[in-house]
Amino acid sequence: MSKYDVIVLGSGPGGYVAAIRASQLGLKTAIIEKESLGGVCLNWGCIPTKALLKSAQVFEYLKHAEDYGLKVKEPGYDFGAVVKRSRGIADGMSKGVQFLMKKNKIDVINGFGKLKTGKKIDVDGKEYSADHIIIATGTRSRELPALPQDGKKVIGYRAAMTLEKQPKKMIVVGSGAIGVEFAYFYNSMGTDVTIVEYLPNIVPVEDEDVSKQLERSFKKSGIKIMTSAEVTKVDTSGDGVKATVKTKKGEEVLEADVVLSAVGIKSNIENIGLEDVGIATDRDKILVNDYYQTNIPGYYAIGDITPGQALAHVASAEGILCVEKIAGQHVEALDYGNIPGCTYCSPEIASVGLTEKQAKEKGLDIKVGKFPFSASGKASASGAKDGFVKVIFDAKYGEWLGCHMIGAGVTDMIAEAVLGRKLETTGHEVLKTVHPHPTMSEAVMEAVADAYGEVIHL
Repeated sequence: MSKYDVIVLGSGPGGYVAAIRASQLGLKTAIIEKESLGGVCLNWGCIPTKALLKSAQVFEYLKHAEDYGLKVKEPGYDFGAVVKRSRGIADGMSKGVQFLMKKNKIDVINGFGKLKTGKKIDVDGKEYSADHIIIATGTRSRELPALPQDGKKVIGYRAAMTLEKQPKKMIVVGSGAIGVEFAYFYNSMGTDVTIVEYLPNIVPVEDEDVSKQLERSFKKSGIKIMTSAEVTKVDTSGDGVKATVKTKKGEEVLEADVVLSAVGIKSNIENIGLEDVGIATDRDKILVNDYYQTNIPGYYAIGDITPGQALAHVASAEGILCVEKIAGQHVEALDYGNIPGCTYCSPEIASVGLTEKQAKEKGLDIKVGKFPFSASGKASASGAKDGFVKVIFDAKYGEWLGCHMIGAGVTDMIAEAVLGRKLETTGHEVLKTVHPHPTMSEAVMEAVADAYGEVIHL
C-alpha cells in the first residue's frame, strides 16, 4: 500500500491547487482523478465556455464593424471550428495541469476513488493511505424531474459545449451564470433563444438594477425572456422538443430544437464512501468547519461539495487554506461575505458584498451611488455604453458594503472592490484615490462620488 501525507480526491480548481500547495509545503502528495486533470472548470466549465464566448464576441465585433468606421464583407463562421477551438484550449489547460503535477512531484492516480475507514482510499481495487485526505469531487449539472436530460434534445452544459450542429431554436431553462452565458453565445451565433426563469428576475442572485439592465440588453439583442415561469414538462417525441411553460397567464407550449437545462448543480458525493466512513452531509453538501475538516478526523472537503459559494476561485482559496492549516501554519478563516461573483455574458456582470435590497433588509443606513457607462469616455470610445457601476456604503462609517457592475470588462474591474473591502477602506478613501483616464475603472470612482454627492461627469 502506498502511503502519503496528503491525498486529494478530485483535480478541479480546488483539488489540483490544494495538491500543489501541499507539495510546496513539503508534504508527500497524490491526486486521484477519474477523467481529465483540471476537473469540470478547465475541461467543461470556466475555461472552454470563455473560449466560446470570445468567439461570439469577435463575431459581434465583425457584424458591427461599420460602427467603428471599418468595412468588412458579410462575416460568417464555422460552428464546428468554434467548438473545436474551445476544446483545444481546454485540452491545453489540462496538459498544463499535468505539467504542474510533474513539476511539483505530485503522484497522479487515474481511476475512481472510494473513501475507506482508517484514512484510506480504494482506486479501482488498489488501496492508498494518507494522514490527510481532501475530498474535492465537485459537481455536475442538476436534473429536474420535469426536465430529464437525454443529451440530445434536453441537454446540460457539457453537451451545450460540444453540439455537432448549431440549433436554430433553443430554450434555456434557468438564468444563473451558466444559463445566461450560453444564451448570449447561441444568440450571438444566430440561434433563436428563449430564457425561462422561475423567479421574477433573471440572474436572480444579483442586485435588481443589474438584473433589469441585463434583461434590457438581452431583449435588445433579440433574446426572449420569460420570468416567473416554470417548465412543467417536455415532449421529445417529434423532430424537436416541445416545452410546456406555466406562467401567471396560464400555460404556453414552446417549440425548439434543443432545451438547455441550466437549473443548478448537483454535488458528486454519491458512491465515494462517505457513508462507510461516517462523514456527515446535509442537503447535498459535506459539512465542514472553518478549516474544511469533516466530522471524521483526517478527512477534509473543499469546493462545490461544501456549503460555501460554488465558484472556482472559492474552491482554490479553500484548498490552499485547508492545506496550510494541515501544515501547521497560522491561517484566517475565509470571509464568504467578500467573495466576488462574475458572469461572462455580454454585457458582463461582476459583484461583491450586499445588494441594495439586502442592505436595507438589514436595517442599515446607506449611501448608494451609480454611474452609467453611457457617461464614460472610454466606454463611448469602445462602443460599449451598456451598463453601470453601483456602490453601496454605510452612511455612518463609510464601510464599503457592496459593489455591483454590469458592462464590458467589469469582471476584471471587480477586484478593486474586493481588495478595498478586504482592507476596510472607506468611501472617502476610494473617492480620493486617483483613477486613470480614460478607463472603464473610472466609473468606480464616479459611482462613489455619486454616493457622496460629488459626482463630476453625470
